Amino acid sequence: MYTSTPLIDKARSIAAEALQDKTRHDGSPFIGHPDAVAGIVADEIGLPEECIAAVYLHEAVRMGGIALDPKEWDNGILTLVDGLNKISTIKPKDTRLEAENYKKLIIQYSKDPRVTVLKLADRLEVMRSLKIFPKSSREGKILETLMLYIPLAHQLGLYKMKREMEDIYLNYAEPEQYRLITNKLKAGEKDREKLMAEFIEPLKVKLSEAGIQYKLKIRTKAAYSIWQKMLKQKVPFEGVYDVFAIRFIIECDPENHALEKELCWRVYSFVTEEYEADTKRLRDWVTTPKPNGYESLHITVKNRDGAYVEVQIRTHRMDDIAENGFASHWSYKGIKREETLANWLTSVRYALEHPDENTEDLPKPPDKEIFVFTPTGELRILTAGSTVLDFAFGIHTNIGAHCVGGKVNGKAVSIREKLTTGDVVEILTAKNQRPSPDWINWVVTSKARSKVKQALAVQEQTRAKDGKELLERRLRNWKLELPDEMLTELRKKLNYSSLTAFYAAIGEGTVDVNTVKDFILGEARRHAQSVEAAEAVQASAKAQRHFEGKDDILVLNARNVKGIDYRMSKCCNPVFGDDVFGFVTRTDGIKIHRITCPNAARLLELYPYRIQKVKWADSPSSGSFQVVLKVIADEESATGRILEVIGQFKASIRAFTVTDNPRGGTFEITLKISVPSNLELDKVVSQIRIQKHVLKVTRV
Repeated sequence: MYTSTPLIDKARSIAAEALQDKTRHDGSPFIGHPDAVAGIVADEIGLPEECIAAVYLHEAVRMGGIALDPKEWDNGILTLVDGLNKISTIKPKDTRLEAENYKKLIIQYSKDPRVTVLKLADRLEVMRSLKIFPKSSREGKILETLMLYIPLAHQLGLYKMKREMEDIYLNYAEPEQYRLITNKLKAGEKDREKLMAEFIEPLKVKLSEAGIQYKLKIRTKAAYSIWQKMLKQKVPFEGVYDVFAIRFIIECDPENHALEKELCWRVYSFVTEEYEADTKRLRDWVTTPKPNGYESLHITVKNRDGAYVEVQIRTHRMDDIAENGFASHWSYKGIKREETLANWLTSVRYALEHPDENTEDLPKPPDKEIFVFTPTGELRILTAGSTVLDFAFGIHTNIGAHCVGGKVNGKAVSIREKLTTGDVVEILTAKNQRPSPDWINWVVTSKARSKVKQALAVQEQTRAKDGKELLERRLRNWKLELPDEMLTELRKKLNYSSLTAFYAAIGEGTVDVNTVKDFILGEARRHAQSVEAAEAVQASAKAQRHFEGKDDILVLNARNVKGIDYRMSKCCNPVFGDDVFGFVTRTDGIKIHRITCPNAARLLELYPYRIQKVKWADSPSSGSFQVVLKVIADEESATGRILEVIGQFKASIRAFTVTDNPRGGTFEITLKISVPSNLELDKVVSQIRIQKHVLKVTRV
C-alpha cells in the first residue's frame, strides 16, 4: 500500500465523507474503489502524491456531488480532477464503430498528460472487480476496455497493465479459450523451466568463454496474445512458436555501433551452432534497422527434443530504445495514430519517467478538433472554433438551414456560440428560418460553408424568378419595352454582376421597379435627342447626297458618302444590292442593316423614329463587303471544290473553318468571303449549291 502523506490523507478524508452512503454492486463501501485505484497509481505505476489525491477528489466530485474550493487545492490537482470528471461522462453507444474517435476524446480531456494514465488505472481496478458487476454492465465494460483502454495502455507502453486487462477480457469474453490456454501454460510450466535450464546452460559456457557479458530476459506469452496468434495463424496452442521466448541483452559501449553488431552476430552464431535454426523466421534488424529505429536479431530455433524457442539478441542500448525510446514496442507494432496524438502520448511517457517535473511545459493535446455530443449521447467531431450553426449542419442540412439557436449544456445560446470539447448541444429550429449571407462568417466547417452557399443560391434563384415576373407584369401595365441592350446597361449601372442578382434585388425590394421605369423613359428622351442630332447631320450633308425621290432617302455607294458617317452592321453584313435600311445609333452614327437581318423586326417595331431609308447608288464603287456563308456537306472533301468555285468569281476568301458533326455524319464549313455586290455573291452561292456532296448553303 502507498505511503500516506498529509495531502493524500486530506483528499481521502473528503472522499470518505462524500462517499459514506455509497456502495458498490456487491454492497461493499464505494471508498474501496478509489483506495484500490490509488494503490495501482502509487505502487504499480509510481505516480506522485498529487495524482493519488486527484483519484480521491475525482470520486468525491463524481459520486459524492461535492464542489472543490479552488483556494484549497493546487491548480495541477484541479486539472487532474477536471480531466477525470470529463472522461467519466463518456458513454459510448457502440465503441466498435467509433473507437478511434473516443480515444481521441479521452486524450482531449487530458490537459495534464497523467490524466490518461489515471483513467487507465481506474479501468484496471474495474476489470479486476468485474465479477461484482451485473452481467449487462459487465459486457459493456469489457467491450469498452478492449476497444478503448487496452489500445491506450499499449500506446503508452504500460504493457503489464495492458496484458492484465487483455487476460481479464479473455477470461470473461472467451472463458473456455482462456481456461484452455492458462491450463496448458500451467501444465507445461515445469517442462518449460527444465527446457530453459537445458537451453541456457551450453550457451552460458560459450558466452563466458568468449568474454561476452550479458543479461537474460525470459518471458512466457500472455494468454490473450497466445489466443490472438492462434486465431490469426489458425493453429492450436502447440502451433504457436513464441509462447516461450528468451532475450539476450549484451553489455557493450553504446557509442561503438560496429562492435554492437559484431557481438550480436557472435551470440547468434553460438545459438545456431547449438540449436537447429528455422532460417525462414530469421529477422535481421541489426544490419538494417526498421524505419523507426528498432534494432534486434530474431530467430526461432528447435532443440534436440523438437521444442521451439524464439530468441531475441540485442545490446543494452538497443533494448533501451526498443522499450523506452521512439522505437518502443507500441510504436513498432504498427499502431495507427496521427502525428499530433503520437507527440501527446510521448509527453505522457515523459511525465511517467519524470514525475517530479512541472507538466506545464509539456506538449499539449491536439487542438485542431473538438468533440461534442447530441442530447442522446452521440459523439460528433468538429473543427476547432465551430459554432452551434456548424453543429446543426453537421447533423442534417435541413436542421442547419432552419436553425435559430441552441442549448449548450442546457443553456440557451445563439447560432454564433462557439463550442468546446464535451459540450452537449441541442439545436432549436423554426419553420420560417432561412440562411442569410451573414451565416458564411459564422461557420468554420467546410460542410456548413458549402450548405449555406447552396441555400443562399437557391434563395436567390427564387427571388430572381419573383422579381422577373413582377417586372414583366409592370412593364405590360406601363406599355413599355425593356430590350436586352437596355437591360444590360441598367444592370451594369446598378452594379449587379448577373441578371439573376438584378432580378433577385427586384424580388426582395432592394431595387424599386419604378427605377426601371424611370430608366426606360430617360433612355427614350436621350434617343429622341440623338435622332434630332442625326437629322441635323443629314441636313448639313444634303448637297452631297444622290437623291432619288424623297429627301429622307440616304444613297450609298460601296465605300462612303462624303460627310455622312455610316457603317455596315456586323450582325448581318450587308452587301451592295441588298435590301437595306439605316438605324441611327447614339455613338456610331448610322448602321446599315439588311431588311432580313435577325434584329430588323425588333428595331423597326421599337424604334421607328430612328429608322433611316437607304438606297444604294446605281453602281458599286471599287469597295468590297464581308459576307459569312455556312455550307453543310456530307464529305469533308467538298471543301477543296468550294474554295475553287469562289476563286472563279470576283470574290476572295478571308477565313474558313470546318467542323465535324459525328452524330449527323456531316461537316459544317464556315466561309468568310469578300465580294463587291450581292450580284456577285448570288453567283458564288448558286455555284456552291450545285457542287457534289453539298447539302445546304445559307448566308449568315
